[in-house]
Amino acid sequence: MDSDSDSDVPAMRPRSSPNILITGTPGTGKTTTAALVAQACGLVHIEVGRVVKEKMLHDGFDEEFNSYILNEDKVVDELEEAMQDGGKVVDHHGCEFFPERWFDLVVVLRANNEVLYPRLESR
Repeated sequence: MDSDSDSDVPAMRPRSSPNILITGTPGTGKTTTAALVAQACGLVHIEVGRVVKEKMLHDGFDEEFNSYILNEDKVVDELEEAMQDGGKVVDHHGCEFFPERWFDLVVVLRANNEVLYPRLESR
């Protein structure tokens, strides 16, 4: 995650509910876990991959990797206001471009390769 050391970075407002990031490699159960956590805690689930597709926050589609080319700046700009409010459970396979100030808790999911490979193969 970035250090938020730039002086032009907006300060976070105090929030009454935490923001949680759930991350990990594809197939570890990020979306399922994030949805369950959001439901159990009364928070809002944000699935970054879905938002990227719906709001066109990408720079096209990579046929070789069968995935969208994420535009990190567009994603951060899109989510900034929502993250200020708090009460979000965000799921995405990476975390390096999200501002550290956004999250109160980061959870990294892992799965054994013997479990992970069949999950990914079935997609």
